[in-house]
This record gives sequence, structure tokens and C-alpha cells, in this order.
Amino acid sequence: MDIRHLILAVDDDAHILQIIKWELTSQGYQVLTSRSGEEALKLAREHRPDLVVLDVMMPELDGFEVLRRIRERSGVPVLLLTAKTRDHDKISGLDTGADDYVTKPFSPEELSARVKAILRRGPRDDASEQNVIRSGQVEIDLGRRRVKRNGEDVSLTRTEWILLEHLASNAGKVMTVGELLAKMWSIEYVTDAQYLRVWISRLRTKLGDEKPHRLIKTFTGVGYMLNPDEDPHDEREPESGEPEDTLGTETAGETPVGIGEQ
Repeated sequence: MDIRHLILAVDDDAHILQIIKWELTSQGYQVLTSRSGEEALKLAREHRPDLVVLDVMMPELDGFEVLRRIRERSGVPVLLLTAKTRDHDKISGLDTGADDYVTKPFSPEELSARVKAILRRGPRDDASEQNVIRSGQVEIDLGRRRVKRNGEDVSLTRTEWILLEHLASNAGKVMTVGELLAKMWSIEYVTDAQYLRVWISRLRTKLGDEKPHRLIKTFTGVGYMLNPDEDPHDEREPESGEPEDTLGTETAGETPVGIGEQ
């Protein structure tokens, strides 16, 4: 088990929280606990967990409202705990943005199996908490997989979206060439910097990131960073070593798709 996975467990019942913490800790997870919705939202902002286990029936701020507020700013996976058995309540939770649910009473083994299954669906980078990234005239909605430029939808190929998603999920952090190549393709490509430059160039073209590049910055010899706080008056020269943006915007055999398409 990857000890780096941090789980936030939220339930107003101290006994249930203790059971959840024991089970998930035994599986190698780090676990934070909270007995109120307001505290849970504060902990989620401060610690940015990899997954939230959230009880529906809580006083003052119930689980549905906590989930709604989480989804306003975060794509973190949420597993609902509910004592309700009506399909209506389960569907409401999923419609609000939950990834899965467990009905009380539940076995600890079932809970940890659901947690493991959700985390196995795909990596979520630490910086993916902010679901919408804005920089100048570009808006990147990670949750809906949509990109807008000057208010208009931008059509990206699947590969372009995956690259942008990795950069946006780590906005403000330099992603090394090796990291991006390994995440997007395979470990075999980690030394092929030119391959990545081609895709960075095409992505910049579609996003209108003209020189000097302010949205996707190059750190020569290291990697790239998506800048979420673009200064429109920044007139610095582009970093040395950046490729010219004279490449086409498509790859042979790859058809542009809407961001929402799988």
C-alpha cells in the first residue's frame, strides 16, 4: 500500500470513526478524522487528502452539503457512507459528485476494498484540488474536462488533454520532462525530450500561448510549469532553449476530440 495516500474520514459517530481509522491505517493509509462538516471542509482545504470518506447523516452540515461544497473547488474522490437504503438517496449522492457509496452497517473489509478500488481508477495529482484553473483568457475545468479560450471551447486531441491535465493538476509546480513523459506514455520515453517539446508546442498553439510564453513556462534543462497567475504585463523574454511554435496541431492518425469524450 502506498503510505502517501491520505484519507479524510468524516462521521459524527466517534465509534464509527475509530473503526474506519483502524481499518484504513491497517491497510497502510494515513487517516485524518472529523466529526463535523465545517471541520471536514477546513481539513480538506489544509491537507488536500487523496480521498474523503463522508457520512451523509450529520447534524448542522450534512454530507450532501459538504460534498457540494467540496465539488465547488475540488475533484478529490468521495466515498459516501449512508444508512439510507432508498435508491433515491444513493442516486442523489452520485449526482452531486460522489464516486461511490457504502451502506451502513458495513464491514471494515468492504470499506477498505471500496477505497482501494476508487484510488486504483487512476492517479490524482496532489495539486488537483482546484478544479478550475484560470490563466489570462484560458480556463481549464479539470472536473468537466473542458478548456475555454476567450470564452470559446478549445478542441484538443486526447494526448493534448492528458498533457494539459497533468500540467494543470500541478499548476505552479515544475513538472520535469521525465515525469511528464512517464505519466503520459511510458518509462521508455523518459529521455526523449524532443517528443515532449512537440506536444508542448502544439498545446501552446491551441491555447494562444504566444511568445513570451506566459501560460506554460519552460525551465530549460528541467521541465515545464503551468502558471495559474499570469501577469499580462510580464514582458520577459522566453526562457532559452524553447522550441519554435511552428509545428502543426495534429498528429497523424489522431483525431481531435471534445474534452468530454473518452
